[in-house]
Amino acid sequence: MSSEYEILVNRSYSSEPKYAEIMAGVPEDYAQIKTLRDLLEINYKIVGAKEQLRRNLIAKIRSKNIAYPGILGFDNDVVPALDRAILSYHDMILVGQIGQAKTKLAQIIAANLLSPMPVIKGSITNDCPMDLPAHNLVSLLEDKENRMSIPQFYVDGDSMEKIRNDKLDTKIEWVDGLRRFKYVLATPDISVKDLVGQIDAIRVTKKGTEMYEIESYFPGQLMQAKHGLFCIDELPVLDTRKQVSLLSVLQEGRFTTGAYPVIFEPKTVFFATANPIDYTHSGKIIEPLYDRLKSHIQTHYPRSLDEEMMIIIQEAKIPKAFIPIFLLKILARIVQTARSSTDINQDKGVSVRIGIHCLELLVGESERTRSIINNVLAVPRPCDIFSIDQSIKFGLAELDDTFENRSQIIRILISDSIKHTSLEYLSTVDPAVLNSIKQEFSGKSFHVSQTILGSGDLSLSYNNQLKDFNSLKDLISKIFQRVVSDQEMFVTEIKKYGISSDSMKISERVNDEFKAGVVELILDGLCWVEPKILDRKDGMYFGNQ
Repeated sequence: MSSEYEILVNRSYSSEPKYAEIMAGVPEDYAQIKTLRDLLEINYKIVGAKEQLRRNLIAKIRSKNIAYPGILGFDNDVVPALDRAILSYHDMILVGQIGQAKTKLAQIIAANLLSPMPVIKGSITNDCPMDLPAHNLVSLLEDKENRMSIPQFYVDGDSMEKIRNDKLDTKIEWVDGLRRFKYVLATPDISVKDLVGQIDAIRVTKKGTEMYEIESYFPGQLMQAKHGLFCIDELPVLDTRKQVSLLSVLQEGRFTTGAYPVIFEPKTVFFATANPIDYTHSGKIIEPLYDRLKSHIQTHYPRSLDEEMMIIIQEAKIPKAFIPIFLLKILARIVQTARSSTDINQDKGVSVRIGIHCLELLVGESERTRSIINNVLAVPRPCDIFSIDQSIKFGLAELDDTFENRSQIIRILISDSIKHTSLEYLSTVDPAVLNSIKQEFSGKSFHVSQTILGSGDLSLSYNNQLKDFNSLKDLISKIFQRVVSDQEMFVTEIKKYGISSDSMKISERVNDEFKAGVVELILDGLCWVEPKILDRKDGMYFGNQ
């Protein structure tokens, strides 16, 4: 005669779900489902990770929602390739140089396209009770010996113990996709046991279990990513023996570990990343593994200045500060120019992180030199720009890779970027205006410094100095309006991508320091126009030749 448990489990497993889904495999009232009994009563059915990705992506496409929020510049190539791979249930490898958002893409896919799943509370292998075949679940509920014809890992020993003890009241928690994302950096110290798990001698001793029982097993990274996304970064760096351990996962969705006679099914989506140099190098990825990664997707750096700027402002960790649009342009140009420089080793790449870290430094520099001591909002200016050299990280190609040679290249990049950006705003200025400014500087100079504010009682404040240069003052006012217009258009654009615009919104509080940055930019530009209007003397004074 069938027991109450057997009737409930068999009916639940064999019947259609009693719920409507809000995402793949997610009941509309899932937050109310807190126990094994709740799952069985609604006939809950597991939806596999790859099926979750596919169905949730389809829903995003149909509703015209962004599938990969925070990813910029990939709309025409990488995003369509990802869509195709996900719709085709592919494991994949992302190939690109450092700082091309490869790992971020994997994280975003896990966070945005994997559904929440019901997991036995506290399980490190994301164990869902429905991972167990019906007869195994019944055996646990009835606290009977659970014999298997073929030893297979369905749930770990701790989860089985909870079901035996708590029965239908076994607690369930809904674990989101990001918590089921597992990231592994391929380094020499990563072992096969780290990936596939190992027999835990302490468990054997403490629990008195047999060496080859499931209770003796401690899960590796693959099983900790069960029902999730497993991302191995820099796969070619992983040595051959460790790559071999991943083969059966990709081919059959299962693996064994050493002489341990248990079959493991991680039920995970497999992502890998690689640098193009390693990826193309013969033998770096063993051929069978290379072949089983069904989609190989090439990433790239931002191709436009605006994309570079948006990524910088999106990713930078900025405290209370105001970021002028022209300063963002200068940083983005430095990075993009570096990527085409023959002086820089392009094999390694020039990461977008350089621009991000440099912007963070510029805010810190403006705080250090002006904001904190004068109790004003931090507004980075061109005079702060040479503080960024500590965050510019690249290798040199032709010159010896010394600190001195690197500093020289950085200064050239900075100077070229400021020149290009300042001339962009001066390109349409009437030559007569420029000549008038030149006349104004006869016998006079304009003093710039990181410690001088845009306004204030001091005679050296930029506003006070401008009183002696009417033509320059008029030009600054006109260009300032252009800059404000550029700033507002950029804020409108980044909002379309869900990027916070808090650090770029113009207010009365920022106007004086904002305008001071424009003053510095234009004074620099007047040294570059043809014919030259001004010279920079001792790095702090602008005047005639």
